[in-house]
Amino acid sequence: MGYGSYTSADWSKLRESAGISEKSTASQIFKKQGMEEKFNPKFVNMREAMDSEDHPDSTPIIIGLDVTGSMGYLSEEIAKNSLHETMMKLYSTKPVDDPQLLFAAIGDVSDRAPLQVTQFESDIRIAEQLLDLWLEGRGGDSPEDFELLWYFAAKHTRIDAYEKRGKKGFIFTIGDADCHPEVRGSDIAAVFGDDPERFTSKKLAEMAGEKYEIFHIDLSGNFTKPFYFNGAIPGRIITLSKQNVSAIPEVIITVMQMVNGKSLEDAVSQWSSYAQPIVRNAVEGLVLKTRKKGFFF
Repeated sequence: MGYGSYTSADWSKLRESAGISEKSTASQIFKKQGMEEKFNPKFVNMREAMDSEDHPDSTPIIIGLDVTGSMGYLSEEIAKNSLHETMMKLYSTKPVDDPQLLFAAIGDVSDRAPLQVTQFESDIRIAEQLLDLWLEGRGGDSPEDFELLWYFAAKHTRIDAYEKRGKKGFIFTIGDADCHPEVRGSDIAAVFGDDPERFTSKKLAEMAGEKYEIFHIDLSGNFTKPFYFNGAIPGRIITLSKQNVSAIPEVIITVMQMVNGKSLEDAVSQWSSYAQPIVRNAVEGLVLKTRKKGFFF
């Protein structure tokens, strides 16, 4: 997948046809009443981010959203504003080559839809598939099953960036809850249909980390890092208040640029005077390995 390019005109047409306005609520935007089979990881053997004539140097980007009851405002913000802003800023700032986005909706294994995954895409299908996800709206407890996405990325994605060029993609999970310390084998079997095997979250992060740079954007408003996340991906937790979720595009792009060798000050200085302190506070303190030509130093 991943053909074509994302344009503002295509987004405007989709927004109009879907009846999305600034006053739209999450329930008005996300109208599905159940998980579609095409997004159910049990029926997905592999999601692929492959090079093409349009995008010869593909970079896979996975964005996983907590869609449990407390996080309706996040899905609403992403659908109305942040997806479009992220795509336009990816093209204007070029932190990576040929971005291909996959969205994931993350719940809990007790939900009917613990995980939903779209395709890797580069054009308006990114938004079309996002709007077809089901916001189950259950959960609300903590932790949530963010670690299921790491398992999926490790076991069920194929990416040319890593296989051809030794270059990692990116995973950003976003939510206000911690992850679990482990995943039971029975849950692996139930969610993915794979052979049941127990994994710690730290092990899953290590497995996915072979192909992806992994980060978590914590919206909990707490002063301390989420305990299990901090154990699984130490130095990779970004703290952002729910009042500043509109800065998610700038945060994501700044992190990508820093991974690719740009200094914090240079990356932050490109943003508006309003966004600069928000982004700086969110990302300073991250532990990164810069890279050049796809390899790490």
